[in-house]
Amino acid sequence: MYAICPTPVAVNQKENTVHELSVMSSILNIVLDHANKNNADKVIKINLKIGHLSDIIPEWAQNYFDMLSKDTIADGAELSVEHVPVKLRCLSCGHEHTFEKKDWSFTCVKCGSSEIELLEGREFFITSIEIM
Repeated sequence: MYAICPTPVAVNQKENTVHELSVMSSILNIVLDHANKNNADKVIKINLKIGHLSDIIPEWAQNYFDMLSKDTIADGAELSVEHVPVKLRCLSCGHEHTFEKKDWSFTCVKCGSSEIELLEGREFFITSIEIM
C-alpha cells in the first residue's frame, strides 16, 4: 500500500545549517504523521527527491533515520533517493544547462553571463511513503 503525499512535502532546511540528524528527525515526523493518518502498521519505504545542492549525504541520512526510527512503525524502512542534478537558465540568452554532480559552474556555458537562475538542484522532498 502507498500513502502518497498529495503534494511533495518539503523538509524545512535552513541555509548552511543542514545536518542530516535534524533533517532526518523532520522526515521521520512527517512520515509517522502520514502513516498514522493512513492507519499504517508498518512503513516499508520512503521515497525522497534530493537535489545535488541540498548537501544531504544519503548514506548518513539512512544511518540517522535508522537510529531515530528505532522502535517506531518506521523501524527498518528503506530510504530511496532520486537525485536531482543542478539545472540553470541564463537570464541573458535563455540557454538552459544541466550539470553533473560537483561539475557545475554558475555562469552560462553558452554566453558566459553570470546572470543565471537556478531551476533545479535544491530539492528535498518526500515524494511517497510505502506502508502496510
